[in-house]
Amino acid sequence: MRLAQILYSQGFGTRRECAALIARGDVAVGGAALDDPDAEVATDSLVFSVQGVDWPYRQRAVVLLHKPAGYECSQKPRHHPGVLSLLPPPLRTRGVQPIGRLDEDTTGALLLTDDGALIHRLTSPRRHVPKVYEVTTKHAADDALVERLLGGVELDDEPGVAVRAAACEASGTHALRLTLTEGKYHQVKRMVAAAGNRVVALHRSAFGPIVLGHDLAPGRWRWLGDDEAAALAAPR
Repeated sequence: MRLAQILYSQGFGTRRECAALIARGDVAVGGAALDDPDAEVATDSLVFSVQGVDWPYRQRAVVLLHKPAGYECSQKPRHHPGVLSLLPPPLRTRGVQPIGRLDEDTTGALLLTDDGALIHRLTSPRRHVPKVYEVTTKHAADDALVERLLGGVELDDEPGVAVRAAACEASGTHALRLTLTEGKYHQVKRMVAAAGNRVVALHRSAFGPIVLGHDLAPGRWRWLGDDEAAALAAPR
């Protein structure tokens, strides 16, 4: 692929801006600066640098962000900063979007991608992709609360319909580890309220096979590895 086309596909600006970066000697491949926008470069396992910053070529971008509190999962945030502001400009330029949403006050694993088919696959209610939440409750997280959540509770806007947790266990005196396979609005908070308790803090620790590790600090992001991306996209 032409070097200028590679930069353009990875979000480094317009075609003219990408060509100008290369012509100025700001782009290197294998440690060697290239100043020809028309230079042919193989994209397999390609890592290039722009102004000294390494960047891996990805046909589709899929990243994991440790969302901090105080950020909205919206491309047009209204009351708080948007999560996209935590990402570098090339990712924003190429149009990554959150896969699902987390509330402004909810922290944890947020996946973002520019792959529309993957977004549809992972947010489709027919796929039942599990998400694991660490829930801090106002009142004690006893066995009765766990049983109610596993047995099913009715939400205000769905009377007569039992909404169940796929898995639930007490992880502390006032803490639950809750797994859901649906994506209803404010679902964790509403389920816990319907079961007679209240959520005071909420953190998503896993999305499907992707687990948020302790090595990724709030506000930081990383690329998904090839194996992780393949596992995420695998049929269920």
